[in-house]
Amino acid sequence: MKTIVVTLHELLLCLSKAQDLVSPELSNHHERVAYLSTRLAEQVNLPAEQQKDIFLAALVHDIGALSLNERLETIETEPEYINSHAIKGAKLFEGFKPLQRAAQIIRYHHMPWKNGENQFYKEDKIPYASHIVHLADRVCGLINPSQNVLIQLPQILSEINQNIDSIYEPNLVKSLFELSRKEYIWLDLISASPVDNLPEIGLYDNLVLEIDDIIDLTYVFSRIIDFRSRFTARHSAGVAKTAESLAKIIGFSPLECKMMLIAGYLHDLGKLAIRSSVLEKPAKLDEDEFNEIRSHTYYTYQLLDSIEQFKTINKWASYHHEKLNGKGYPFQIEGDNLTMGSRIMAVADVFTAITENRPYRDGMENESAIKVMHNMVANDSLDGKVVNILIENFHEINLLREQAQEEASIKYENFLECE
Repeated sequence: MKTIVVTLHELLLCLSKAQDLVSPELSNHHERVAYLSTRLAEQVNLPAEQQKDIFLAALVHDIGALSLNERLETIETEPEYINSHAIKGAKLFEGFKPLQRAAQIIRYHHMPWKNGENQFYKEDKIPYASHIVHLADRVCGLINPSQNVLIQLPQILSEINQNIDSIYEPNLVKSLFELSRKEYIWLDLISASPVDNLPEIGLYDNLVLEIDDIIDLTYVFSRIIDFRSRFTARHSAGVAKTAESLAKIIGFSPLECKMMLIAGYLHDLGKLAIRSSVLEKPAKLDEDEFNEIRSHTYYTYQLLDSIEQFKTINKWASYHHEKLNGKGYPFQIEGDNLTMGSRIMAVADVFTAITENRPYRDGMENESAIKVMHNMVANDSLDGKVVNILIENFHEINLLREQAQEEASIKYENFLECE
């Protein structure tokens, strides 16, 4: 393999599905908003390029709401002000060039129309696209999944119409009413994968990412994963840099080292499906909570499995809790069935977890960390060759880990300051 190429749509859809796993109430919410936003943009005859930006923004519009309570609040209530989750979502994506316009849409997707007064916020012109995503978001939030959607339409439209001009842009509400006469739109909307029903307007084909762009975007993913908990706010950065360093020393190709970095950024993607109360619990987990935590690698595997060119990356990322003795989880893969990439990731994860500082405890001293890893080699949990290479290059690799995690800490503090 000379390189890997994926579409921006594939990666954002993967992230969208991951965030929606946290609760049945959120199932397909991002996809539904992306579908309806795109249909509204089409209805008001926006250019295809703007439709693409709206689609991408809507697909991850609530990404700044990191907890379940925040997510439910954004769906069930209608804030009357520019709220923190929208700003945080924009902050996460604005440094990634292919999503800069989408980030601006996300930033203002809860601004009310206010009789046309809110076309600017401070010195920023609020994108018309933000009002489209806003309206689609509210409509999707009003749908009761346990009832026939067509029966619900009159009540939904009535509620929207009550806030025309004050909250919603009048022409968009008119377009929504026009769409309401097309039953297939609403049946598409509640289908298993709404975005698959969108017409081909070039949404996907020309939004192609090559390896360095993929690294940049998956680094953003790692921040979304880690920032859900102050306990792990910089974990993935340390794992990714450690795994990449080990891969280089072991002799992986330059492309494989970049793939290892991506796998490190994504290895805990499935933790987006875990309740914040479990991630944040400083005390010992009970059996149910422990089993919930253990499920995260399964979800990582399932989410990444949809991306064809991530097959190898997926195994490296998702098998980081498997053990050579077959007593790992969730697949109980053992021995020669664990590739070197998976073995590297397992070592990188353990090393980072025991050496990093967390709010409730300091990381282990070097000698203690080395002892723990030797013990895990002795009981056939970790690969002895990889651990020996880590120990032989301990100070160099540990310094790289610390630098990566310090940078992640700064980004986390900046993220918390969003208002």
